[in-house]
Amino acid sequence: MHFWFVHSGEVSIREQIVTQITLGILCEDLIAGERLPSTRQLARRFHLHANTVSAAYRQLELEGWLESRRGSGVFVRNQPATRMHFANPSLQALHHIFTRFLNSAGKLHIPPYEVRDLLRHWLDTPTTTCFLLIESREALREIVLNEIQHALAIPVATCALDDPALDDKLIGAIPLALPSEAEAIRSLLPAGTELLTLQISSPASALAEKLPAPPDALIGVASAWPQFLETARTMLIAAGIAADALLIRDAAQDAWLDGLSQTVGVVCDVCTAARLPREIRSVTFPVLSETAIKDLKLRAGEMASSHS
Repeated sequence: MHFWFVHSGEVSIREQIVTQITLGILCEDLIAGERLPSTRQLARRFHLHANTVSAAYRQLELEGWLESRRGSGVFVRNQPATRMHFANPSLQALHHIFTRFLNSAGKLHIPPYEVRDLLRHWLDTPTTTCFLLIESREALREIVLNEIQHALAIPVATCALDDPALDDKLIGAIPLALPSEAEAIRSLLPAGTELLTLQISSPASALAEKLPAPPDALIGVASAWPQFLETARTMLIAAGIAADALLIRDAAQDAWLDGLSQTVGVVCDVCTAARLPREIRSVTFPVLSETAIKDLKLRAGEMASSHS
């Protein structure tokens, strides 16, 4: 068996010897009848005090793990059946680690209630398995959800700020928010909960660059999200397109497709693009920036690796 020791002082050398030998026995790295290094050999090899090694061996003898044979040395003791109450050696090792953890906490005079609270926190904090997009505007929520699902394979759930099931949906999820509602959402989350704020695309002249057209051409703008309509209209006009050359359509209305077939193209979000007839050219403008998508992909990769 290979020994190693940390001389930081946080865990005593004696405790390290006891823990390593006990785990070695439980994991069958040390088998019954195997001879351990003598007190002098172990002390000399790792520059330990002989009295420390001797004290650790005595403790292990008292606990029933080792036995001294006069003139022969210290050996691993045959373990009684009553001690081997775990069928899986890994569970035996875990049991011992946990026992040592509690003993160490006691030696540090950590109150039992603090230990219980910490353990409860660990047990009650589930492994993160999905994202939760929190957004009060239904149309925008659907758009962003589609953009994320198009880029990622990880599950994404959604809800509004006033969803009565918000606390339940947060279990095992990383909440996501857009900048406009991030502050309000953060105030609803339990203390210490991580919130990812997604960066939005910068409109600039990107819409006009994606839709080169003659000055007199008719351009459509369609979305069920009113702010998308207003933003697209403003930026296209700023890029030099005449206001009367824009055909604005609210995709939440029944007759929203009227006239769009006469345009050279329709600036829209991903959800509206999926609803346009094939003969109408769509120019999709994303709500989320490339940086936001990269951040989500990075976090999704971390989540996947933690489960592998």
